[in-house]
Amino acid sequence: MKVIRLALIASLALAGPALAQKAKQAAGTETPAAAPIEEKPAPYDERLERLSEILGAVHYLRNLCAGKAEDNWRAAMQRIIELEAAKEPKRQEKLTAAFNRGYRSFAAIYTACTDSAVVAEERYRNEGATLATEITARFGN
Repeated sequence: MKVIRLALIASLALAGPALAQKAKQAAGTETPAAAPIEEKPAPYDERLERLSEILGAVHYLRNLCAGKAEDNWRAAMQRIIELEAAKEPKRQEKLTAAFNRGYRSFAAIYTACTDSAVVAEERYRNEGATLATEITARFGN
């Protein structure tokens, strides 16, 4: 996603000063604390929350039906949080809550892999792909 790539580029650009600050602190020179970052919702936050919910649902369903543990979807969610809300605790909480809501909604219904669980997982993956494309097309660079 271009939005994610933009966030990755921004996070890499911001990592340089942070590493320099850590080096100064390690050398005994302290720098003043930075002002708190003002959290502003992104115009695509609702869509991103829905995508997070979908990732949680797919994570549960894939692990239920795969026969072996698969952590790709949770890792993808963690990466989105790191790139989109790294220093914004409230946004992190919302995205995490959405992921957990998606996971729990299917954990409450499916305890074994069924045909309907497989269909639900496929539909959610398709919705997620469409949503990711839509977010990128509308809000990406």
